[in-house]
Amino acid sequence: MKILIVNTSERTGGAAIAAGRLSEALIDNGVKAKMLVLHKESDALYVGTAGTSLRNKWNFLWERAIIWLNNKFNRDNLFKISIANTGIDITKTQEFREADIIHLHWINQGFLSLHTIHKILNSGKPVVWTMHDMWPATGICHHAYNCDNYQSECHDCPFLKKAGPNDLSTRTFKNKQRMLEGAKNLNFVAVGEWLANRARNSALIGHFPIRVIPNALSLTRFVLTDRNDARTALDIHESYVIVFGAARIDEPIKGFDLLLSALNILKNQKSINPDDIRLILFGSIKNPELLQQIPIKYTHEGYIDDEDRLSLIYSAANATVSASHYETFGQTLIEAQACGSLPVAFRGSGPDDIINHKENGYLADNLSAESLADGIRWALNANISPRDLRRSVTRRYSESTVAYRYIELYNSISNHG
Repeated sequence: MKILIVNTSERTGGAAIAAGRLSEALIDNGVKAKMLVLHKESDALYVGTAGTSLRNKWNFLWERAIIWLNNKFNRDNLFKISIANTGIDITKTQEFREADIIHLHWINQGFLSLHTIHKILNSGKPVVWTMHDMWPATGICHHAYNCDNYQSECHDCPFLKKAGPNDLSTRTFKNKQRMLEGAKNLNFVAVGEWLANRARNSALIGHFPIRVIPNALSLTRFVLTDRNDARTALDIHESYVIVFGAARIDEPIKGFDLLLSALNILKNQKSINPDDIRLILFGSIKNPELLQQIPIKYTHEGYIDDEDRLSLIYSAANATVSASHYETFGQTLIEAQACGSLPVAFRGSGPDDIINHKENGYLADNLSAESLADGIRWALNANISPRDLRRSVTRRYSESTVAYRYIELYNSISNHG
């Protein structure tokens, strides 16, 4: 049985990391798996590429141009929606022809068009589609926030300046309905229950099989180091360490403003001497001036592609904070737990699956800076064994555990089963 895992990027973004880890886990567990991407970022032999640099750039720009035109020439929300109006026909590739099962992940920004997805779904090959956000279940948005139009038919989209009963979201919703016509062996996987529940309520995909399989974590790459040793290696001398990380830390959905508010609350309450706390940030930032608003000592590590370095940072931390408005999963939270750091996040989305409140982390009231501050204070003072945190992650998210669940799914839908 040969599996083809399809994702826009090999390593950039949470979905890419998850898809890459799954590919390696499947290979390690005896499955013939390959990965097909638009943007290859390593020399891994199991990763192939589709398209050409010029064609891929054109597809990306053309999709954004159509969105821009339909949004009254406004750039707001330009990357919060996708319409998949253009892309690469991977059904013509050798990787596709050789595969027994096609496993789609995040395929936006010019990789797969709705037309190509329709061809994949009607190729006769079983298809698994792992959802890393809500886009497969909506008209155009990757996160619907509080909008529930996708439960009937998308219209009057809050992400569009030119919204109405037949706007871009409506037209794309209907195009997706046509894309799904005739699909017989299509199985959706959500990375958490929060996302699965939304998918099940979608008028587009709610009638398809939808199950939950979490992202895998490489426990050989994320290593637990003694906290004092980690701090010595990082030259950290404060008594308390907080970590906050994202691909882009000032992306509005990541809630950096809520983190700043929570840190100000902690500082003003003075239950912990603010001079004893250090914040470590990792990830890119579009507006570096925001860092000047941090009320405590901090270190900005920038983008980190070194899992040894990340392991040290997590191991040095008492708390790892996610202030995201929504998380479909929460990859940094399980990475933190594997390295002995307590996660703090808002309840009401993906972290609910990961955190047992005040047992292996803290679930703050949704979008409440005061509650987030309470959670950080709790994590800084909690006496929970880092090794116990790691054991809980091993049971649920190890590569072999997640690979086995996918292998079971592949076997159940295989044409050769």
